[in-house]
Amino acid sequence: MTSAESKSELFTVATGAGGDSHQNQPNKLSFYEHYIQPCLAEILGSTLFMFVGCVSVMGNVGINGSIQPALAHGLALAIAIAIFGEVSGGHFNPAVSVCVYLIGGMEFILLVPYMISQMLGGVIAASLAKAVTTEMAYGNATGAAFDAVQSADVVGSATLAEMIMTLFLTIVVSMGAVNGRTRSSLAPFCIGLTVTANILAGGGISGACMNPARAFGPAIVSGHWTYHWIYWVGPLTGALVTVSIVRLIMGDKKIRVVFK
Repeated sequence: MTSAESKSELFTVATGAGGDSHQNQPNKLSFYEHYIQPCLAEILGSTLFMFVGCVSVMGNVGINGSIQPALAHGLALAIAIAIFGEVSGGHFNPAVSVCVYLIGGMEFILLVPYMISQMLGGVIAASLAKAVTTEMAYGNATGAAFDAVQSADVVGSATLAEMIMTLFLTIVVSMGAVNGRTRSSLAPFCIGLTVTANILAGGGISGACMNPARAFGPAIVSGHWTYHWIYWVGPLTGALVTVSIVRLIMGDKKIRVVFK
């Protein structure tokens, strides 16, 4: 199996492929490898990725703008996907899981467990970040919770920004890791780079979350819930727009529902 073919399973591990696909035994996964191990990988990968992201925010207040958080989030995500992608698909984001499920890349039975695992990873990450930073740094960064939206006047623009940035992210996931004609072994790098670009571009508008679990963890630990709903509505809407685009016009024959 070539590298590109191996990565074709990156976001479709729930169909019965994955680690054993390298031995041409796509249907030989045990119950643990098929259902339990992917959820554990989502918890661990989400924890590591979001811990790096939270700590980078806490150490960056008023210093380097969006550069440090952008690089930290993007690099950590690319590494986490490369390491855990063959186990769970390396989603680490409820919006990504919803998108991948709706374009046929995972089983419905794993959707809710994945989302719970990702949110649990976010809570663990935020707790660990609080444990390793000073009280002053933690307070100045609002515990790495998203506080870019300070008034109702910018709620619309922030929600739209989250939708567009998540649309970009999930398009890269769908076309780079799921769609048969365009998937690539460079998918982890491309996905991480997309997150970096989005944070650099939209960090000042909405905080550039693109990930409800990344918002949920710090909100739980810090108690900061102001306009938290934006970081669910925006990303999930962006994911649904991506599903429409891929299912209707951009997907290959296996994914596309029209013009077969």
